[in-house]
Amino acid sequence: MNKVKTRNFLILVHLYLAAFLAPSFLLVGATGSLYLLDADRPVQETPIELAKDVALNPNSPSIKADVEKVLSESGVPLEFEYIRSRGNSFMTRPTTRTYAQFEKTENGWTATLREPGMLYSLIELHKGHGPTAFRYFQILAGIALLLVVIGGLIVGLLSKAYRGKTIVASLAGTGIFAVVAFIA
Repeated sequence: MNKVKTRNFLILVHLYLAAFLAPSFLLVGATGSLYLLDADRPVQETPIELAKDVALNPNSPSIKADVEKVLSESGVPLEFEYIRSRGNSFMTRPTTRTYAQFEKTENGWTATLREPGMLYSLIELHKGHGPTAFRYFQILAGIALLLVVIGGLIVGLLSKAYRGKTIVASLAGTGIFAVVAFIA
């Protein structure tokens, strides 16, 4: 392919990927900004009554089945995909919808049913705490974003009219990124 055909092909790929993934890019940009701005992310919490003798081991290979049994015995019909544990606490995932959080205390285990609001759910999606299928979609969207950015740079560099502007903008962006990320 010659330069013009290559550039036109890259422009089309850039356009289609950007347009197809625009909702994902908007979600990530908006929720990332709101998270960093510490926007209010309400979560309604309801204590779950557990039997006194509940014994859970977050490292057990049967933890998912154990938690399902404990929740069922407590009258909490909760569907979840997997468990995320951190030391003496763990939670069911995804956390984009109603989930349970368990904590080990001196008196045994406590549990809380957490019902996230819309913003909390969207930020959890951003952080990769959503359903497994969405996590795989996010991986593909991340790869596509890299292709969109790299493709845009290549298109800018292939065009004589935009080459200088692309180089200046790229160097400026790199410089500001480096200063803000590593020096400031």
